[in-house]
Amino acid sequence: MLLLPRYRPAIWLISALLASLVLALLAPDSARADPRETPPRPRPFVADYALEISGWPDARVSHRLSRHGDWWESEMRAAIRLASGHERSRFRLDEGGPSASAYSSGYRLLGIGGSYRLGHDELRELPDRQAALFELSRRAANGDCRATPPCRIRFVDHKGREERLDYRPLAPIARRLPDGESIQATRLEAWEPDKPERRLVFAFHPELPGLLLGVEYRRDGEPTNRLTLQALTLTE
Repeated sequence: MLLLPRYRPAIWLISALLASLVLALLAPDSARADPRETPPRPRPFVADYALEISGWPDARVSHRLSRHGDWWESEMRAAIRLASGHERSRFRLDEGGPSASAYSSGYRLLGIGGSYRLGHDELRELPDRQAALFELSRRAANGDCRATPPCRIRFVDHKGREERLDYRPLAPIARRLPDGESIQATRLEAWEPDKPERRLVFAFHPELPGLLLGVEYRRDGEPTNRLTLQALTLTE
């Protein structure tokens, strides 16, 4: 579907922030340095964010991580005045990381939209974006990719097509949670190999896998869009 130029930034943010901006598993040959022996224990949560989009009204984003027996489900939703998007993943935690079994996503812009689904066959080799984001946050907390950055990561997009991103760790930074607690957020900078001018800086909670504290999108070194945590509730 062709989109008018003025709407492309919004649909890119809605689809990209819930989609190609949400990263994936480490490739098997990624470098690791002094990882933790035990990854942080996941906990269900509900998080709300403010999304600042250059040239557009601010948007709201919600993220829910929930547990259903042996399965985990991660769901994100975003909306601005003219566009909305969502995606959901169900995965099981194995020794090698999350094993995804189902993924769905969709978006709408000016009344026009689309929906997508992936099943076990499409997710057999690589994770979907939500399961991958969960695993990436755990590996960031474990200290991966500090020996020889950048690392290469792979995942599948909403249509099951393989995508690649390079990333490198950044120094931790103090971040204040909505309840006032101050923590040292783990951070990663990521970019597509053929689009190095577009960078994403992710800040993760070091003890709550899957929880974003913030994301900043930079183009040619200048920040243009920003996602900021506004509210957090631990549901278990």
